[in-house]
Amino acid sequence: MRVSILTLGCKVNQAESSFIECNLINLGFSIVNLSEEPDCCIVNTCTVTSKSDYQSRQLIRRAIRSGAKVIATGCYSQLNPDEIKKIDSAIEIIQHSDKYSIINLLTGHNGSSNLTYSSRSRPYVKVQDGCNGSCSYCIVPKARGKSHSMTASDIAETVAEFSLCGYKEVILTGIHLGSYGYDLKHKLKLSNLLITILEKTNIERIRLSSIEVNEVDNDLISLLKEKRVCCHMHIPLQSGDDRILKLMNRTYKAKDFHHIIEKILGNVPDIAIGTDVIVGFPGEGEKEFSNTRHLLDTLPITYIHIFPFSPRPETLASKMGNQVHSMIKKERFTELNALNIKKRKAYLNQQPGKTLDVIIEEHGPENTSIGTSGNYLKVRLYTKEYSKKSLVQVRITGVEKNMLQGIPIGNP
Repeated sequence: MRVSILTLGCKVNQAESSFIECNLINLGFSIVNLSEEPDCCIVNTCTVTSKSDYQSRQLIRRAIRSGAKVIATGCYSQLNPDEIKKIDSAIEIIQHSDKYSIINLLTGHNGSSNLTYSSRSRPYVKVQDGCNGSCSYCIVPKARGKSHSMTASDIAETVAEFSLCGYKEVILTGIHLGSYGYDLKHKLKLSNLLITILEKTNIERIRLSSIEVNEVDNDLISLLKEKRVCCHMHIPLQSGDDRILKLMNRTYKAKDFHHIIEKILGNVPDIAIGTDVIVGFPGEGEKEFSNTRHLLDTLPITYIHIFPFSPRPETLASKMGNQVHSMIKKERFTELNALNIKKRKAYLNQQPGKTLDVIIEEHGPENTSIGTSGNYLKVRLYTKEYSKKSLVQVRITGVEKNMLQGIPIGNP
């Protein structure tokens, strides 16, 4: 059977689609593009913003037009099954809790599932799902349920399998990554999981996806000094104003964020730190926005993901007064994006002369290769001698169009 898998949204969705893809390949299925006349199309949807909802519906319509049997799963289909059925009643909807049953649904029999392949050079490993948080703008906990963690031994086994298959980096991901282990019988922390992976596997790079600022403790900061742990963190801010943070139901204050970022940089000076910010949250006036901009300006953040506020039905924020006009959101987005560009450029310009470890992810035109460094920067090499997934030591020679240029050290 020829299967197409279309995925929107977060790294957890990407990890789940990779798991399904890997198992179907191992069972003899062909994974093809939508344009290649698939027999079946799996659409893994997202509902984090109104745009995600729209994109989910568009992907489903494209899948239907291909003539394939369509299976919809993911957060949007979890919360909006009736809307999907309006598109086409023949669409099969699979709940989050049964997402991996798609494998058995297509094969017609029950079997064990495993993960030894990813189309990515840096595969995602889902270590946790669900969220116990109650951010007033977020609908994801309703779609994903309460936080639940995979065992450290199972995760280490998956990472070891990836390492044996030639992968040099894994990205640990979860809906609420920093809550890892609290629900297990013998409670663990994310730092405990990292130690287990470091001790029980030979994987050369471990990267953390997004983690909340109040879950970055001393043990985790200490582990950032480990050579095999990537020199990169992504820590959402959302707002730099305490009143807006309270309206968002975030459980920290702006000064707490400032303190933790400075503490991390004090221990790991060269680390790349990215963040998320929502502009135009209900009640955000010029003063509140100015507080956010000032906090970001004063900290050596490497990059900023900026999201204009999108009201999600059935969330507290969607019912709040003082909704911000779309034009003001656009203006604030533009202003913060200018700061984002400035900060990215400043960090890039610190890299020439350094030696970075780079995983090759693609081969481009004119004898070039592109990869990602441990500190989360794209690097172009003028060679194709290194295969995808290779980990290469690269001396950085310059910056061109928001990408580092480098020369490999040593032989392929």
